[in-house]
Amino acid sequence: MNSILRCLLVLVVSIFQLRGDDAVKAAKLPPGDHARLLTVDGVLRTYTVHIPRNIDAEKPAAAVLVLHGAAMNGLMMVGFSGMNETADKHGFLAVYPSGTGVGPFRTWNAGGFPGNSNKADDVKFIGAVLDDLASVANVDSKRVFACGMSNGGMMSYRLAAEMSERIAAIAPVAGTIAIERSEPKRAVPVLHFHGTMDKLVPYTMPARRNPQIMRLKSVADSVGTWVRLNECNPEPVTDVLTKDGATMRVTRELYRGGRDGAEVGLITIEGGGHTWPGQKSPVGFIGQSTPDISANELIWEFFARHPMK
Repeated sequence: MNSILRCLLVLVVSIFQLRGDDAVKAAKLPPGDHARLLTVDGVLRTYTVHIPRNIDAEKPAAAVLVLHGAAMNGLMMVGFSGMNETADKHGFLAVYPSGTGVGPFRTWNAGGFPGNSNKADDVKFIGAVLDDLASVANVDSKRVFACGMSNGGMMSYRLAAEMSERIAAIAPVAGTIAIERSEPKRAVPVLHFHGTMDKLVPYTMPARRNPQIMRLKSVADSVGTWVRLNECNPEPVTDVLTKDGATMRVTRELYRGGRDGAEVGLITIEGGGHTWPGQKSPVGFIGQSTPDISANELIWEFFARHPMK
């Protein structure tokens, strides 16, 4: 049984368990996949948490929020990202919230789309997710991180800007800043992944944008914003992550020396599409994905270096 189907079955069971059963909420969850239901602003919301078997329940564990892209949901993101396997390897909680929408077609209110009917307070929802998670698992509040794909990457930028007191570091994949202003309360380390052939969220946003459709910063503007906010050295240290003969050349620019040790990194996949590096592209129209690096491993390596000070 694949992981998405397993999580779907867990969700169905959890619906019957959680309705009107506060005792379930108070119980600590065992290893495995668990669906949770929350009501935020009168709307029933869901998330799934994967708890690895190798986690010591007596010790606080790191938690990684894995935010899906538009027209997806949390369960789809399990298979799309492959983050459960990385969580099992390194011993952290993988958390998959779902945005709002119809059926499996969910989005995040991450900004950037003036005509979007999505008015959900998703920052508030993520706060509720973290509160609920802390009631059923032993979470290290200094090691709560967020990564996301596309619209989910945009949402991770919003969390860094508006919930910096709870999010230690972020790693957007194929998603840029979509809000007008970013005013974090603390320096938040950022690791951004982007393919140069991304057609959905272009690496270089067009100079002329239709204000009625999309307002997104370019990759350079997004990274530059956080280099400035974190007060990092404006000159990056650059290295190549792939070897000769790789299918795509992948480079990393790392801006170091920020406040409280914060760093900002940009990983550029030359020829990469709107994809999750290291994972096979599920459909052709989003472009090619590189098998030569693992976004998950690089994300966790970065997060492990940057707990909240």
